[in-house]
Amino acid sequence: MRDRVPVVVQGGGRRGRRAGLAGVLWAGAELIVTVGVVVLLLVVHQVWWTNRQAAAAAQEQVQALERAWGEGSESGSGAAGAGDGTGDGGVPVVGSEASGPADSGAAPAATRAARPAPPAAGPSERERAYAVLRVPRLGLVVPVAQGVDKGTVLDKGYAGQYPGTAGPGAQGNFALAGHRNTHGEPFRYINRLRAGDELIVDMRGRRFTYVVGKVLSETTERDTGVIAPVPRSVVKPDQGYSEPGAYITLTTCTPEYSSKYRLVVWGTLLRSS
Repeated sequence: MRDRVPVVVQGGGRRGRRAGLAGVLWAGAELIVTVGVVVLLLVVHQVWWTNRQAAAAAQEQVQALERAWGEGSESGSGAAGAGDGTGDGGVPVVGSEASGPADSGAAPAATRAARPAPPAAGPSERERAYAVLRVPRLGLVVPVAQGVDKGTVLDKGYAGQYPGTAGPGAQGNFALAGHRNTHGEPFRYINRLRAGDELIVDMRGRRFTYVVGKVLSETTERDTGVIAPVPRSVVKPDQGYSEPGAYITLTTCTPEYSSKYRLVVWGTLLRSS
């Protein structure tokens, strides 16, 4: 019997190693694509879907307020301040609950209301919208609620009134915070406001029209002076006012998609009706 000569196939191990490497690369590529899709979906949800949800809910709240005010007027119970948690003349009395910059997305409150605060309200009362802010230049219509908590106020697409600041139309500073990006982003374009633009605040049976006077394009999150009764930056002392008056302040984060600094718009009361 003849001896068989073994046949050696060259390169088999090399092809196997290449196939294994290709499989690893393919699996890695699939993982990267999957992660990318998940991240994209999260971004779409955060930037687009939360905006739609919050903006739609905020507009429903505006409509609900306007219906309630109309019904109150028709029934003879629409006098300013009647049963709506406000003080005399329809100006809300705001308590002094604390809220830090991490919660509000803007500088913390450093002042107290000019009027004595009533007993502390329950969460549902504090979170309820009580006014509507209109900014004709931006086409903005947004409900206003007391407090600057993210979960219960700002993330709903509302503008939130800093605790301890003056009510609409009152002497002092009616100071508001709002998101610039996501969750309805009501204050996204307030950087476009210019001196002379109107800021209108409607409440039950009342309208307060402010006019923009100054814009502070950037300050720190702890610049409490911007929401003081006489607003003046403590970081940039040349920015702000020096005389008592009836002011409005809008604050939001800057630059966009960042919470590093604060953008501030100030106005003064032009008329009330």
